Amino acid sequence: MKTKLNCVLLIDDDEPTNYISKMVVDAVGCAETIEIATSGQMALQYLTSTIESGRQETGFPKPDLIFLDINMPAMNGWEFMEKYNALEDCQKGNIVIIMLTTSLNPDDRWKSGKLPHISGFENKPLTQQKLDDILGRFFPKAIR
Repeated sequence: MKTKLNCVLLIDDDEPTNYISKMVVDAVGCAETIEIATSGQMALQYLTSTIESGRQETGFPKPDLIFLDINMPAMNGWEFMEKYNALEDCQKGNIVIIMLTTSLNPDDRWKSGKLPHISGFENKPLTQQKLDDILGRFFPKAIR
């Protein structure tokens, strides 16, 4: 039986990118909830408020999938990952993190492949095909 992901979290400071990514996730219909954090700091607050039941104090679900931008002000994607790695296991759960970036720097792709909690590296924009591939690889029972 195909099921929906509880939540997809988009971490990107670029409003048009978030709009497009949200449209793609909505069109595929693979998630109950889509949350947007416009900074790494905001995303960390979202994750650190998670309690062991898997729901946040605010009632929003812990994400199953995160799309993370690299280049953001205040706290970039790499800095977010440093802080994320230090979180309690109950705050991390089994979240799949995909770097979604405009970076064409091969060093960024290489670095993302070396970090244990990053599951993939994709160039913007998110498309239905990219999302289908990610769902098929990491969430084979998800609606797609």
